Amino acid sequence: MSSASGVSGGRLTGPREVLRVLRGHRRWVAGAVTLTLVASALGLAQPLVVKRVIESSAAGTGIAGPVGLLIALFAAQALVQAVAGYVLARTGEGVVLGVRLDLIDHLLRLPMRTYDRHRIGDLISRAGTDSTALRLLIAQGFTDAVTGSIGLVGVIALMVWLDWALFLVVIALVTFGALMIASVLHGIARASLRAQQATGAMTAELERALGAIRTVRASRAERREADRIGAEARSAFSAGVRVGKLDAVVAPAIELTIHGSFLVVLLIGGVRVAGEGGSVADLAAFLLYMLYLVGPVGAVFQAVSTMQQGAGALRRITEILDLPKEPNAEPAQHHNHLTSPPDVDARSRPPVLEFRDVWFGYDPDRPVLRGVSFQVPPRGHVALIGSSGVGKSTVFALTERFYDPDDGLVLFEGGDVRTLTRAQHRARIGLVEQHAPVLYGTLRENLLYAAPDAGEAELERVVELAQLTDLASRLPRGLDTDAGEHGMALSGGERQRIAIARSLLTRPSLLLLDEPTAHLDAVNEAALRRSISQTSAECALLVIAHRFSTIRAADLIVVLDGGEVVATGSHEELLDTSDHYRSLCRAQQVKYPADAGS
Repeated sequence: MSSASGVSGGRLTGPREVLRVLRGHRRWVAGAVTLTLVASALGLAQPLVVKRVIESSAAGTGIAGPVGLLIALFAAQALVQAVAGYVLARTGEGVVLGVRLDLIDHLLRLPMRTYDRHRIGDLISRAGTDSTALRLLIAQGFTDAVTGSIGLVGVIALMVWLDWALFLVVIALVTFGALMIASVLHGIARASLRAQQATGAMTAELERALGAIRTVRASRAERREADRIGAEARSAFSAGVRVGKLDAVVAPAIELTIHGSFLVVLLIGGVRVAGEGGSVADLAAFLLYMLYLVGPVGAVFQAVSTMQQGAGALRRITEILDLPKEPNAEPAQHHNHLTSPPDVDARSRPPVLEFRDVWFGYDPDRPVLRGVSFQVPPRGHVALIGSSGVGKSTVFALTERFYDPDDGLVLFEGGDVRTLTRAQHRARIGLVEQHAPVLYGTLRENLLYAAPDAGEAELERVVELAQLTDLASRLPRGLDTDAGEHGMALSGGERQRIAIARSLLTRPSLLLLDEPTAHLDAVNEAALRRSISQTSAECALLVIAHRFSTIRAADLIVVLDGGEVVATGSHEELLDTSDHYRSLCRAQQVKYPADAGS
């Protein structure tokens, strides 16, 4: 299991983390606390009124006034408690919404290395299941802890005022009960964290299986995947049962403590009254406060238990919020090159992209690129070739600034890429990934994804350029047809061409294509090669290529091997000068025999 899913050490969540998620909601929390305290004050006044009723009855004076006041206090307390309950519910929902919005924004702006280390399903779980668990922590745990503590102080003060000796008996019994309860709270926090982590792991496993559901079905692996996901579900169940078992001890312990105290006070106070050493009215008021003591004491202990249960979820959330965002990742205004820059002689312009002695490794001790140097001219088609694992995709990742080099320079249009924010830099580059992801939504929404303000004429231009005209005319709603989950309503070649059109719509200075012909048949491949030829007149193309036909069409070929550039030149030049290139060509002709005559 990944570290993201396993039980990690370190301190448990404390008040600082609770206050952090309350940022922006403190007025509502303060309002809820105030209303709850007002309700408590109205309740605390009632035993004193009862004491007055008993004294007035014993003296033979009228009791209508005190009884009316008692009824009014009951009604006011019920009304205030109802309003406080609504405010608490709204506050809890507001906190969950705020945490979710923060998590969503944060999750979308993490460095690529963070996504490499964490499972996507587990990250999704933190924004969903874990954030929901905060509602209980805030709406009940935190508020009950505050109001219960203040209410407890008020009840204690009145009990001491009425009979300090009886109060000493009560506090001794309550302290004994508190020591028993405290012993289980630490176990609740640990079990709750484990339950949240197991739930996150279950979500990650389910996301893994559903993301490859066709492979799962074709491999007849449904039972194995169900068992794998079920193991995490059972782990979450076991941890949840342990939380429930430990939490079940808290309420009876509180009840036994308070009821035991009540019986002892009733016994001692009754003996004192029988011996004419005490007042019936004072004993009645003290016993009523004993009943009211159940609320604050129960609220405090239950709040601590609730907060310990929510601590696991809060800790997992703060773990993500504490991760640094991608540096210089603030969003820029949509930078759509919908108007081409003035035509300047390409020979007088610096290379659109230059790698200058670049070293990089996902693990610094195991470099993937070793001193890579090459240039991409402002116009034209450059092919990046080599066997699998030599660093071609890593070149693209550094070009897009998903990572920064460990050593060396990456220059864009003559300037160090680090002089601009990542958003500004990426606005000048188009990227077509090998798997060509298509997002859930319509074809139009996918095409406009990088350039939402593009006009209809520009959209029609890229649709034609990417050979999508026939597809749009064939679909029932044209470009407004849903693409399906992950674009599954489309063929692999159609997804590839949509990704190309999406990138071309921004009129980038550099277009990165990762094996664009991988999913195309011969007819569509020929059409795409014509599109590439036309596009290379507008911007620079850097293409990761494996097929010989794509390689041969390039103006310049950069050959990578072992993380190093071993040869550059045109197809004909490399056939004459590079043994490694000739071996690659022979291998490609064996793999794609149709390319031999291209």
